[in-house]
Amino acid sequence: MLGTGSVTLVGGGPGDPGLITVAGRAAIETADVIVTDRLAPLAALAWARPDVEVVDVAKIPGGRSTSQADINQILVEQAKSGRHVVRLKGGDNFVFGRGGEELLACHDAGIQTRVIPGVTSAIAAPALAGIPVTHRGLTQGFTVVSGHVPPGHPESTIDYAALAASGTTIVVLMGVRTLGAICAALVSGGLPADTPAAVVADGSLPSQHVVRATLGTIADTTAGIKPPAVAVIGDVAQIAGLTDGHRA
Repeated sequence: MLGTGSVTLVGGGPGDPGLITVAGRAAIETADVIVTDRLAPLAALAWARPDVEVVDVAKIPGGRSTSQADINQILVEQAKSGRHVVRLKGGDNFVFGRGGEELLACHDAGIQTRVIPGVTSAIAAPALAGIPVTHRGLTQGFTVVSGHVPPGHPESTIDYAALAASGTTIVVLMGVRTLGAICAALVSGGLPADTPAAVVADGSLPSQHVVRATLGTIADTTAGIKPPAVAVIGDVAQIAGLTDGHRA
């Protein structure tokens, strides 16, 4: 019957399908439609029903892209046709995942919507490399920022001088391209250039690897690394865990 559908926003975790929540897997198993993208754990689609419709709305850096408005429209139209829709994204939908925009679009359209949080790569990728984002005696907090635009960009809202003085671990998502500018802004803001830093690429996947350096050298050390990657800046980055460089 038309008008009886729903949308479930599922956070898929950092990449390994084993890190999806039990509730997330159940939603995938019962979905009529799964709207997914590039960083979602695509292996999890094997749990879906044979007749499920998969809609790929991936945004490829430098390549094809589906606008957020179009994605919102797909979710609403599919649900209004009476189907149960899963919006599957990597990490957590509400951590730089535009999940809030999708939730509001569905609410405005009168669509029943459910949120199933995911394991964010901001915490998971460092943890799988043996790096805790907090550690007693080293730091009492962490700050997660987007590196999608560099310091000084008109769309940047981050006060890098305040961030440099925060005393927290700094975690940068989507910052592979802008890492050099971000590190320079932090040094300019007063954070010592010899502050430990690390980049975890492909966190939770078999290809996971870790590069460690300092704030002043990490951008040069990680030249050639491609997304997805998470940068960690702070004293915790010097902690070498047993899982360093390997998927747990």
